[in-house]
Amino acid sequence: MKLQCALLVSFGLLTGSTPANLSPVDVDLELVLAVDVSYSMEIDEQRIQRQGYVTAFLQPALVNAIQSGPFGKIAVTYVEWGGSAVQIVPWTLVDGPNTAVQFAEALRQQPMRRISFTSISNTLAFSRKLFQISPFQGIRRVIDISGDGPNNAGVPAPVARNSTVAQGIVIDGLPIMLAHQNSASIPDLDTYYENCVIGGDGAFLLKVTDAGNFADAIFRKLIIEILGPSVSDLQRLELPLKRIAIRADYNCFVGEEMQEGRTGR
Repeated sequence: MKLQCALLVSFGLLTGSTPANLSPVDVDLELVLAVDVSYSMEIDEQRIQRQGYVTAFLQPALVNAIQSGPFGKIAVTYVEWGGSAVQIVPWTLVDGPNTAVQFAEALRQQPMRRISFTSISNTLAFSRKLFQISPFQGIRRVIDISGDGPNNAGVPAPVARNSTVAQGIVIDGLPIMLAHQNSASIPDLDTYYENCVIGGDGAFLLKVTDAGNFADAIFRKLIIEILGPSVSDLQRLELPLKRIAIRADYNCFVGEEMQEGRTGR
């Protein structure tokens, strides 16, 4: 079965589809981990963030959460993004300690990269295509997107969000709000993510305000996404979640306006 999955992934990446004579593999969750590597992220912060995902998949509690689902397995892929997006670890079946370690090791071995600009919308569009070529069929489909600034390239973030949610895909957010603000960030990035980025049934966000909290926030967020939007699970985990509180007056074009101001000078 795992060999079949590997062949399906390779075929899908080359042709953009799953072979008609092969059925997709049922999983509890198809999860795109979309991680900001734009130049506004310090390289040390990127390393800490990357290690947070590696460490999370080595935790027995995360494996236990995966195995607690109806199928006891998930499919996960890792994407790094700025103005464009790159899939650096292909769709991978994770159904126990061995496959979790394999995913973590594949991620650990990837070189660090940086990509200009910040396009949440391009990343969501790229992620939607990944679901289309996925050799898996999940009960739920989730894009977990992290970032330290608002959208400043591509179509506006709400347009991409609405197109994504319309396909039954949930978007969760991990806004990175460290003490040192950069020129591409905004002080209320969590509110921006609430109003302009995340969406779908059970969507939520966790913000990171200290680089030392990356690993903990990543682990907690993954656990919630794996377990699903169960209120009892969330209460038991006692996590500082933020639910969507849409504000009609919020400016979702702030990133584009900031970028226009920089290039117009």
